[in-house]
Amino acid sequence: MRSRVFAFCTLFLICAWTVRAETILIRAERMLDVDTGKFISPVVVLVDGNRVAAVNPEPLPPVDRTIELERMTLLPGFMDLHTHLTDDKDGNWVYRNVERTPVDAALLGVKYARMTLLTGFTTVRDVGSSGFADVALMRAINGGIVEGPRIIPAGHSVGVTGGHCDVTGYAPGILEQTWREGVADGPDEIAKAIRYQAKHGAGVIKICATAGVLSFTTSLGALQYSEEELRTAVATAHVLGLKIAAHAHGPEGIIAASNAGVDSIEHGSLLTDEAIAALKKNGTWLVPTLYQWFVPVELPPLLNEKNEYIKARVGDSMRRAIKAGVKFAFGTDAGAGPHGRGGEEFTALVEHGMTPLEAIRTATINAAEMMSLDDRGRIRAGLLADLVAVAGDPLENIRLLEDVKFVMKDGKVYMSPD
Repeated sequence: MRSRVFAFCTLFLICAWTVRAETILIRAERMLDVDTGKFISPVVVLVDGNRVAAVNPEPLPPVDRTIELERMTLLPGFMDLHTHLTDDKDGNWVYRNVERTPVDAALLGVKYARMTLLTGFTTVRDVGSSGFADVALMRAINGGIVEGPRIIPAGHSVGVTGGHCDVTGYAPGILEQTWREGVADGPDEIAKAIRYQAKHGAGVIKICATAGVLSFTTSLGALQYSEEELRTAVATAHVLGLKIAAHAHGPEGIIAASNAGVDSIEHGSLLTDEAIAALKKNGTWLVPTLYQWFVPVELPPLLNEKNEYIKARVGDSMRRAIKAGVKFAFGTDAGAGPHGRGGEEFTALVEHGMTPLEAIRTATINAAEMMSLDDRGRIRAGLLADLVAVAGDPLENIRLLEDVKFVMKDGKVYMSPD
C-alpha cells in the first residue's frame, strides 16, 4: 500500500513539474508606457507562462530564463485590425477564385501568418476570406499546429450582388454566390448572412457599405447598402456580441455606415467635412490602411484607374481626419497590399500628421479599446505576454518599427536578436 501511495505521489510531483509554466526575465534599456507616453528605464519584465507577472519587481525572483535586450525598447505586441492573411496579389490572382479552393487559401495563410507575427503583430483581425479559410487558420494557430498571430476572423465579407464583396468580372453562372458566402440583398438576407458567419466561427463581421478598388465595377465609392440595410447588419452583429466593420471609401457610405452604428470604418479614403463630423459625432473608429496606397502595384486598367484616383486624395483625407481628432485604430490591408511590411503603416501615419506616440497607440491601446480586448495592448501585470522590441527609441525614429528585433507572443519567444 505504501509503495502505491509513494508511486502516486511521485507521479503527481512529476506531472506538476511538467506542466509548471516557464518564468522568463526580460531586461531592456527602456519600456514604453503607451498610456502615459513615458519611458520606464531601465526595465525588467517578469513573464510567468503566457502572462506578464510584474514590471520591475523587487526583489528579482528566481527564473528559468533571462533575456537581455541591450539598447532596446520594449513595446506591447502590435495589433493589425485590417488584414487578409489568406490572400495576396501575386501571380494570376484575378482568376484565383475559380482556379483554387479555400484549402489553397488557408495554406497560403500559413506563410503570411508567420511573416506577420515576425514583424511584431501578435493580434490581427482578418476581415474577409473565402470558405472560412481564416477560421481554419485561426484554429491551426490556436492549436499550435502553425505559427502566427491571434486571429479574429470575419469569415466571408457581406455585400450586395455584384458589389465590392461579391466576386465580379466573370461570365454569368461562374462562381455565383449566396448569402452563405456573404452575398446578401435586403435585411432578411443580410441577417442570415451574418448569423451564418457567426455560426461557423466569425469573431467580427465585415460589411461592404460602398464600392471599392479591387472589384470589376466602374464605381469606386458609391453607396451599395441603404441605411436600413446597414442598421440591420449592425443590430444583427451586436445581438451576437460581435463588432462590425464597414468597408467604405466614399463619403455617402461613410456617413450612412457611421450613422447606422458600425464600430469601424475601413479605409475611409474620400473623407469630407460632413463625413468627418459623422465619425466624431458617432464615435466611430477609422481604420485607414494608409501606407498600402503608396506601394507600387500592377493592376488591370480599370482597377488601376480607381487605385490612382484614391492615391491622389487619401493623404489629404487622413491629414484632415487626424487634425480633427477622429479616433484611429491600426490596419494595413495586407493581402490587398503586400504582407510583412506592416511597420510602414506607422511611418505613413506620422508622415500624415500623427506623433510617433499617437501612431503607436493606434496599434496598441486604441486597437484594444476598439475591439474590447482588455487583456492586451499594454505591458502590465496580469495582461498577455505579447511583447516586441526595437533597437532604439521609436519616439525619435518611428521607422524603427519597420525592423522589429524581438517578438514574444503568449509568453513564447518567436524572434530574438541572440
